[in-house]
Amino acid sequence: MITQIPAGKLGLFKVDGEIKSLLETGTYGYWNIKQKPEIQVIDVCSQSIDKPVDYVLAEQIRQYHPDWIASHGVDIDLSDDEVGFLYSHHNLVEILSPATRRLYWKVGDSLKVEKQKVGEIVLSETLIQRLSGKKRIKGHELCLVAQVPAWHMGVLKIDGEVENLLEPGTYGYWRIEHTPEVEVIDTRLQSLEVSGQEILTKDKVTLRINLCANWRYHDILLAFSKLSQPVEHLYRELQFSLREIVGTRTLDELLENKQLVDELMLTQVVQCVAEFGLEIDSIGVKDIILPGDMRTILSQVVEAEKSAQANVIRRREETAATRSLLNTAKVMENNPVALRLKELETLESIAHRIDQISVYGGLDQVLNGLVKIKE
Repeated sequence: MITQIPAGKLGLFKVDGEIKSLLETGTYGYWNIKQKPEIQVIDVCSQSIDKPVDYVLAEQIRQYHPDWIASHGVDIDLSDDEVGFLYSHHNLVEILSPATRRLYWKVGDSLKVEKQKVGEIVLSETLIQRLSGKKRIKGHELCLVAQVPAWHMGVLKIDGEVENLLEPGTYGYWRIEHTPEVEVIDTRLQSLEVSGQEILTKDKVTLRINLCANWRYHDILLAFSKLSQPVEHLYRELQFSLREIVGTRTLDELLENKQLVDELMLTQVVQCVAEFGLEIDSIGVKDIILPGDMRTILSQVVEAEKSAQANVIRRREETAATRSLLNTAKVMENNPVALRLKELETLESIAHRIDQISVYGGLDQVLNGLVKIKE
């Protein structure tokens, strides 16, 4: 049996399935004997990073032919406290987790493995820069890279416990022995909406109220050391305070002074959340929505009130007009000239409504016929 091993390939000589030798580039011949020899040709140049040497074959080579690994292989054998960095043509292509075992066939110096002890949780600056690049490195899930933008702060938690406060920048941590988390916090003024709160007033009227609160973090470490979810805690405090204030007052009290709810809530909530590192800037009720039947009744009440006010004004004006007429009559009673002027004014108003007037006997006769004054 004659076999040619071309350049860039290796051959495994097997007899009855057992590996006997490793064949490099060249021509080989064997007698066809009873043991049935076999040559497995391996293309080492086309091997992929994702497809190392078969695990069973790799273990056989490690156990029975360790000298082949030194000359033709790249062996990766990480302990439980080691991580590995696999480089291909001097480029990092994969981060290897602890206890990884792999075997690659050597192709020049294209593959290289570096080991590092696990212990320090913070990533090196070089590794952070590589993981922050556009290229996605295999095994990146073993690391946490967090970006804290401007006007924000980062809360670092290790295994659920708050460790430190991070300034704006890029940070990296190992996820092997611990579970790091970085929660990015906006330090600017924020708005929190409390919408659709249905509350029963003291006089048993159901109101739907929408509320808005402007707030910010006063002490971030204090807030996250005492509360797991500071925003949810603030939301609940706003709910409880709103229900307490509205539930102890009547509808008339709330409608007469809409600023009352804002002022009372601001005073009450500020004291409740100050001890948790939160600061309230302002609180305002956006809407107070009445149920449909109550809106109808309230509209009728307002209409009746306005109608009564209109009647009062009308009576007042009528009284003033009557008093004015009475005063005018008293003046005319003792003053013939004023009476004559009033007669002429009346005649003028009548003449405006008549298209044609025929006068007989002179103007005096018209006046004497129209106006008769008892003496």
